[in-house]
Order: sequence, then structure tokens, then C-alpha cells
Amino acid sequence: MKPLIFETYISVIKNSVGSKSFRNFYVFDGRKKIDIAKNGDLSCAWFVSIVLNLFDLIDAPHLTVKRVERELKASGWREISKPKPGAIIIWGPASSGKEMLHRHIGFYVGSNKAISNDSQKGYPAIHDWKFRKARSLKGRAIEAILWNPKLDVRV
Repeated sequence: MKPLIFETYISVIKNSVGSKSFRNFYVFDGRKKIDIAKNGDLSCAWFVSIVLNLFDLIDAPHLTVKRVERELKASGWREISKPKPGAIIIWGPASSGKEMLHRHIGFYVGSNKAISNDSQKGYPAIHDWKFRKARSLKGRAIEAILWNPKLDVRV
């Protein structure tokens, strides 16, 4: 039997919706324990990089979009113009009322949907791939859509 890596990869991404597994990452600063993922508020890069590392698509998990982006480029991921299921999307910063949101990263899963960590819920959620709200054409700016040729190998 031959493992179906792409199919399993997509399944893991889709089955992550609602999982609290990526919510926390603890460090000790010499005095106390700190959750630098802030109970899921800052877990997008952690979530994406754990899944990618699980499938040997990057060498190590990371906690920032910048580090994941660097690792993606070093691991053979290339920019593509149109998303396809399994692609990585990097969104630019966005404004949320009074505060400016950080860059964000997630997976494109097809049918104009993406899965990424929802900072308000603290776990991965499915959403419009451009973060458009109902009846709105405006979404969040997409900085990059990335693909790894290893995902092209299918049975």
C-alpha cells in the first residue's frame, strides 16, 4: 500500500477546525511561565507550521508568520497566482476597528474557503479565503499564495 500524502494533508487541515491543540506555546522567561501564543490569539503560524512539519514540508515549526514564510521559501515553496487546495496564503495586516492586526497565515482548502487560526475563538476555523464578509467585496490583502511541488505527487 502507498500512503496518500496529499489526501491525508488536506484531511488533517480540514479536521483541525475547532481543535484547541494549537492554542498555547509556553516559555519560561527566568521568572515565570508565559503563553506566547496568548491562548490562541497568536497561533496562526504555530498551527500552519505544525501541520507542514508533520508532512515534512518544512524543517521545523515556528511561532511567527515571518519565520514560517522564511522557512517556506527555504523548503521549496513557490509563489503561485491562483490558489489551489493545500496552498498556503499569507495575508497582510488589517485594521479591526481601533487596533491593527498582524500579518496572518493559513491554508486554502478550495471553493473560495481557507482555514486559519481564528484569534477571537483561539482555534482554527474555516472562512472566506479573502476574509470577505457577506455582501462585501472588500477583504484582507493577500501578500502571497505559496505552493510546494511535493504536493503535486498524487496517485
